Amino acid sequence: MYIRRSLPNILTLGNIYCGFLSIGYAANGQFRNAAILIIIGMMLDAMDGRVARMLGVESELGKELDSLADVVTFGVAPSFLVYYTTFMNLGVLGFAIAGLFPLFGAYRLARFNISKDKSSLQYFIGVPITAAGGILAILTLFGNLIPSVVITVIFTGLCFLMVSRVRIPSLKSVPLPKYGTIVSLFLGVLLIIIYKGSYSNFPYLIYIATPIYIAYLTYRFVKIKR
Repeated sequence: MYIRRSLPNILTLGNIYCGFLSIGYAANGQFRNAAILIIIGMMLDAMDGRVARMLGVESELGKELDSLADVVTFGVAPSFLVYYTTFMNLGVLGFAIAGLFPLFGAYRLARFNISKDKSSLQYFIGVPITAAGGILAILTLFGNLIPSVVITVIFTGLCFLMVSRVRIPSLKSVPLPKYGTIVSLFLGVLLIIIYKGSYSNFPYLIYIATPIYIAYLTYRFVKIKR
């Protein structure tokens, strides 16, 4: 019973640890590793809440822990990644600019947490920090093909979209197999890595997270079919 109650929180803590590892990889110049870890964090973030609901073990602790994980993995980690890959040549100014991302993201999360109406399945108010951090991670993976000015514009736009009142369509009401965008992007990137023969340079955690996530998706698909 204790393991059952703890499983969602273990996934959330794994999410935080991915964010920590991502920062470390970025600081050591291993930017693709850092980006992959953020994407793995997205997979864990997608699982923890659903696992808690499936097991009937939702708790206030889990919700607060999830928000803290989001700030670390999808706020702080992507900001370091963008700093080292795009803003580092600006010196202190670049560091200050990169630091705006987790500030906007944390504000967006706090606003969501105190919102009285969280029941809507049709839209989000502002871009979720998870999506914003994931977009920056994916951009970094293809950084050699994207000009720095484009990344800067997208970075700035995401900062403001997170705290905006723009309604962003939600995919929560769509059956899981139909909105595997994150899965498709992740597996697509993985295929590119394997094709280039450079997979051995990436975190071994990827070989653990991928089959677990695919098994989770399969379970959800079978459950929906029933």
